[in-house]
Amino acid sequence: MKEKLLLSSYKPLIIIPVVITILCLVLVAVNGLPGSIDLEGGTIAILQLEKPVSQAELESTISTGLGTTEVDVKSISGDQATVEIAGNVDVVKLTEVLAGTATIQSYRSVGALISEEALTQVYYALAFAFLFMSITVFVIFRSVVPSLAVIAAAASDIIIAIGGMSLFGIPLSLASVGGLLMLIGYSVDTDILLTTRVLKEKKGTVTERAMNALGTGLTMTVAAIASMVALYLVVVLFIPAASTLADIAAVLIIGLLADLMTTWIMNLGILRWYLEAR
Repeated sequence: MKEKLLLSSYKPLIIIPVVITILCLVLVAVNGLPGSIDLEGGTIAILQLEKPVSQAELESTISTGLGTTEVDVKSISGDQATVEIAGNVDVVKLTEVLAGTATIQSYRSVGALISEEALTQVYYALAFAFLFMSITVFVIFRSVVPSLAVIAAAASDIIIAIGGMSLFGIPLSLASVGGLLMLIGYSVDTDILLTTRVLKEKKGTVTERAMNALGTGLTMTVAAIASMVALYLVVVLFIPAASTLADIAAVLIIGLLADLMTTWIMNLGILRWYLEAR
């Protein structure tokens, strides 16, 4: 009953996702988006610890020894630690700094040129994914307004997810870009489900068809969110060294929560408005 009442007074609600999307754009413009070593360049070292040490102590040791503040101890698991350091670090000097505390197990340095190339490829990947998604949606529905509504909902999901990354300090990396690409797929799934049920089915009123789609769509999205929350908690609590998986899960959780709003408030509102005006 409450859902039907909500669906019957839809027009003012459309503005909510629009405002949140704009706020996320402002947040990213003001706060920026942190980049990973893969995209900004720097050094990743896996260390074998020789004695128990906290993340703060290890970070302080490396920062003081190398004379830089841009040191991030990503994780310490057992006697292993993963450290990211901005810039190209001299491995001999890092070995001297860590003497008595840890030894270097593996070492990888990413130069600025490689990082710039990787970042360009990220932009291309996102642009082409969105372009082909848009073409597919237009081919399926062959109607401008419903197609634009699906594309707008997917775009809002991506923008809100990036805003969440900026807010919570989740770095833009090759892994988190994978999360954003997956989010386009999840977003379009529920939007196409809704649009197909509302436009193609002939039985019942628009509200009844929307309610029918709502049950299936919510099940799909809630199941996806639950699986991502489980993945995030498992990584954080038991395998912190796999922080990349936690970043992907966090991006998807934010984006899927946004999808609940953009699909069932914004997209559905636009569709109802379109059908009433037709």
